[in-house]
Amino acid sequence: MKREHPDSGGSGSGGDFSEPAAASANGKNKCMEEPPDAGMDELLATLGYKVRSSEMADVAQKLEQLEMAMGGICGGGGGGLGFCGGDEGVVSHLAMDTVHYNPSDLSTWLESMLSELNAPPLPPPSAASTASNLPPPPPTEILLDDPLAPAESSTVTTVDFSHNRHGHQIYTSCPSDYELKAIPGRIVYGSDDSGPDKKRVKPSKPSSATTVDLPAASSSSSTSRPVVLVDSQETGIRLVHTLMACAEAVQQENLKAADALVKQISLLAASQGGPMRKVATYFGDALARRIYRRIYPSEDLSLDWAFSDALQMHFYETCPYLKFAHFTANQAILEAFAGHSRVHVIDFGMKQGMQWPALMQALALRPGGPPSFRLTGIGPPQPDNSDALQQVGWKLAQLAETIHVEFEYRGFVASSLADLEPYMLDVRPSEVESVAVNSVFELHRLLARPGAIDKVLNTVKALKPKIFTVVEQEANHNSPVFVERFNESLHYYSTMFDSIEGCGGVAASGGGSLSPGSNSQDQVMTEVYLGQQIYNVVACEGADRVERHETLAQWRDRLGSAGYAPVHLGSNAFKQASMLLALFAGGDGYRVEENDGCLMLGWHTRPLITTSAWQIGQTRTSDDEPPISGLTRPESDSP
Repeated sequence: MKREHPDSGGSGSGGDFSEPAAASANGKNKCMEEPPDAGMDELLATLGYKVRSSEMADVAQKLEQLEMAMGGICGGGGGGLGFCGGDEGVVSHLAMDTVHYNPSDLSTWLESMLSELNAPPLPPPSAASTASNLPPPPPTEILLDDPLAPAESSTVTTVDFSHNRHGHQIYTSCPSDYELKAIPGRIVYGSDDSGPDKKRVKPSKPSSATTVDLPAASSSSSTSRPVVLVDSQETGIRLVHTLMACAEAVQQENLKAADALVKQISLLAASQGGPMRKVATYFGDALARRIYRRIYPSEDLSLDWAFSDALQMHFYETCPYLKFAHFTANQAILEAFAGHSRVHVIDFGMKQGMQWPALMQALALRPGGPPSFRLTGIGPPQPDNSDALQQVGWKLAQLAETIHVEFEYRGFVASSLADLEPYMLDVRPSEVESVAVNSVFELHRLLARPGAIDKVLNTVKALKPKIFTVVEQEANHNSPVFVERFNESLHYYSTMFDSIEGCGGVAASGGGSLSPGSNSQDQVMTEVYLGQQIYNVVACEGADRVERHETLAQWRDRLGSAGYAPVHLGSNAFKQASMLLALFAGGDGYRVEENDGCLMLGWHTRPLITTSAWQIGQTRTSDDEPPISGLTRPESDSP
C-alpha cells in the first residue's frame, strides 16, 4: 500500500504525520513575511539540510530515538550493519509500506521513520551532537544501462555507509563518496528512491555482491556519487548467456542482434574480475571481429608466425604446458633411441629450439657415451627473410660442443608441412641411423587445408621412424557448427586462463627452486598468446582458421586409419612429469593423467593437452624396457 504525501512534509490528509510541535501560529505568520530559508542553520543549509536553529534540540532528540530503534531491530548489537537476527516482520514492514519523505526536511523525515519503528522516547540529547548524526542528503535517481540491469531474481541496490561516534547508520539510496568497507553479515537493501511516490522493494533472497571501493571524497568536494552494488555471480552468469546468445545470432547471420549483444558483453565483462573478465573480453573482441569483418582485414585476423613464436616464449616461461609437452616427448624419444649409436630427430616445429637442450644433455649422460645426434628443424619463412632457423642451430651447436656430443644440424624452411617430401629430409637407412619425428602443436594446423594431414602422415610413414611423438590440445575446436565450436573454446580457454592465474607466474629456475622467472610481463604476454588463438578460432574461417584443435580420441581414429599403432608412454615418464609440476606455484591444481598409454596434463578435472607416441604397424610398451635415466630436468630447455 502506498500513501501519498507532499514533498514539503506538511500535514497529510490521512493524518498519519503532523507538523512538529515547535511550529507555532506565530511561526507560520512569520513564514508569510520572511523568505522560506529564513532562520535556517547556515552550516547545515550548505550541506542540503533544512533545520531551523530553534529546532536543533528537537532534531537531535529524534536522531537519538531513530538510532535506538534501528539498534533494537539489530538485536541491540552495538553498531553492527544489517538486520542480524532481528524481527523479520519489522523489516518487511519497512520494505513494503514505508512512505519516504525528502530527508532534507529533517524534522518530518525523522517523524516518519520513528512512526514506522515506534521508537520509545529518549531524554533530549545535547544540540552539539546534531551535526554528527545527520541523515544523508536527498536521494538521487540512479540510471542503469540495460546490460547491467538485473534479472528478475537479482538485486541491484544503492547503499551508503556513513560513520558516526555511535557506529554505522544505514540509509536508503543516498549518493556518497565514502569508501565502502567489508560488510559483515547481511546488507540492508534499499531502493532507488527519488521522491515520495517510490517504495522500498524487499529482495527475494540475499545474494553476494561486489564491493566497489571508491576513494574518499575531500571535505571541499561539492559533488557526490551513488555506489551501486551488483550481484557479481549473477552478472557472470548473464555474461556467459550473452556470449552464447551473441554466438547464436552470428551463426544465424542476425547481425543486428549480434551487434546489440556484443556491445553488452564489454559492459558485463567490466563487472567481473580476474580470469573471467579477461576471457570474456577476448571472446567479445573475437565476436566483434567476426561481426565487423569489413573493419578488420583478413591479414590482421590470421596469426603472424613470427609474432606467435615470440609470444610462445612467454607461454613457455609462465605455465608448465610446453615444458610438459617437451619433457614427455623427449622421454619417449630417449627410450626409443636406447642402444642406437646414430640418432636423427626431425622437428616439425623448430621455433626457438627450446625442446632440444634437455634431450642433448640426457644423451650426453647415457651409459657408454653419447650417440651422434642429428637434428632437422622445420619452420616457416620469416617476414624479414632472416634465417632464424640457422641462428637456433648455431646456439645448439655451441651447447653440443660444450657437453661433447657429436652434432649435425639442418634448418629447413617450409610454408606448410604438406609441402614436404620424404627425399627432402635426407633420411639415412635404418641400419645407419634411428629416426624420430616430433610434432608439438603442429598437426592441427594442417586440418585447414584439405588433404594436407593425410599427405603429412604418409610422408612420416615413408621415413620409417622409430617413434612419432605428437602433442596436441585436448579440445574440439574444429566443429563445422560455429556455436558448438564457440561453446567448447569458451570452456577450454576459461580453464586455461584459470590455470595461468593459479600458477601465479612462478616457474622453475635453473637451480630447481621457485623464483619469479615468469614475471607479470610473461603472464600478460601469455594471455595475449592465448587471445590470438581465441581470435583465430572464433573470428576466422576457411584457410585462415588454423587453430583447429581436436581431441585425443579424434587423433587416435585418424592415426589408426593411417596405419599407425600407439606406443604406451612408460610409468617413468608419468612419475617425472608429476615431479615437474611440483616446481610450479599453484601446482596443486595441475593433474597428470594416463589415458590408454597417453599422458594428459590438465587443470583440476579438465585435461588441456595430451602427449601420445606412435609407431608404424606394430605396438610396443615402453614399460617393457628398463627405465632410462638422464632426462629428469626440463629447466635447461633454452639454448
